[in-house]
Amino acid sequence: MRQTTTLAMTVIAAAILAGCGGSDFQPKPKFSAQVSFGDSLSDVGTHAVGAVKTAGGGKYTINGDNTASNPELTGKNWTELTAAQFGLPAPCAAQTGLQGDASKGFSVPIVNHAGCYGYAQGGSRVTNPIGADNKATGSILGQLTVPVVQQVKNHLAAVGGKFKGDEIVFVMAGGNDVLSGLTELNTAATAAGTTAGANAFGASLVGQLAAGAPNPQSAAQAIGLALATENARPGHTDQTVIGAAVTAAVVAGNGAVASSAVYLPMVAKAQADANAAGFKAGNDYANAHGADLVKALAQAGAELAVIVKSQIVANGAKYIVVNNLPDVATTPSVTAQSPSIQALTANMVKVFNDALAAGLAGETTVLLIDVFTFSHDQALNPAAYGFTNTKDTACDLSPAKNLLSSSLTCNGSNLKAGDVSHYEFADGVHPTPFGNKLLARYVGDKVAAKGWL
Repeated sequence: MRQTTTLAMTVIAAAILAGCGGSDFQPKPKFSAQVSFGDSLSDVGTHAVGAVKTAGGGKYTINGDNTASNPELTGKNWTELTAAQFGLPAPCAAQTGLQGDASKGFSVPIVNHAGCYGYAQGGSRVTNPIGADNKATGSILGQLTVPVVQQVKNHLAAVGGKFKGDEIVFVMAGGNDVLSGLTELNTAATAAGTTAGANAFGASLVGQLAAGAPNPQSAAQAIGLALATENARPGHTDQTVIGAAVTAAVVAGNGAVASSAVYLPMVAKAQADANAAGFKAGNDYANAHGADLVKALAQAGAELAVIVKSQIVANGAKYIVVNNLPDVATTPSVTAQSPSIQALTANMVKVFNDALAAGLAGETTVLLIDVFTFSHDQALNPAAYGFTNTKDTACDLSPAKNLLSSSLTCNGSNLKAGDVSHYEFADGVHPTPFGNKLLARYVGDKVAAKGWL
């Protein structure tokens, strides 16, 4: 029997204490407020407006208080739970709104909320303002995705340019730099594969059709021109393009291809040639540019460290908790990808975390929490943490059940059948309330060990 790990035992011990005392900690009042910067993992309701709110969503987990059906379905994320642990008021979103498709209810005016210090926003990156589902990506949702560098500036502007020094400040970001980078790589690789496939299809079909003509060279030129002309015509289809090429071949003297029994096998071979060429080109592109993503994530990690030091530490914060990136490569979204993409993701996360740790070394007012090791151990030893499933999503993400196919619009009414309360993931990357609870306890334990409680 596999022994329970020390890390898992820490979480189990915290759970026992919680069961006895009703909360994880009973701290002496110390912090005046909780301030959080980051992305969807920490977002307490930036996009809980418009059609998202109507659909019963707003946070990136299983939304809503469903504790009547299951005590684990609290609808809370880890920052809400830490606030309760530390005896602080429930956090609220510093800014709300959407900039998406008005006809679908995704255009809602941006409102800044005085006294609310939950700056984390779904889709936000470290410094790049164009995050996941931002309107600039063409998304119908139009998430705000204010980057962390600007989130901190917004807070300083709201409080007079300085932290008081008795706030606890949470920073957790970089996940969207990983996922957006992978999305961009996939888009570019797909485009490269599509282009290569189309070129291979045309070359293969033209060559086969021209081979039976009296003058193959001139026939190939005529067939190629006919194929390209039809392909450029608005409203063309695969069938019309093939038809134009076959007709040109017949005119060029290869009358045999007028029969479908002759030209259809040629089309099939051309398609096979296209598939092979497209697959190779896509893979070649991804392999060639994967190193660019690794470099970009190392830079993002270093940038986040600079933000913490130059904007947060330098402006008076004394209790700063920075979570590194979890093991993104073990999320359902990434495990569904090829082994090479999984390996690339793992490397991107590693260099980000390494750069972040190097940049924050020696900062005594910063507590860097190793969430990566915590989440990696959960993937290896799920039962020790109380998880019943770490591979599938708790939310039914089908379009018929979920407006956005995302945890943002997941709630008690659109979960998968059965008891999903102890699943690790709500959707492809975001944890369930139970997963959030474990993270909150882990963070709280580290804060207490630091002597800040």
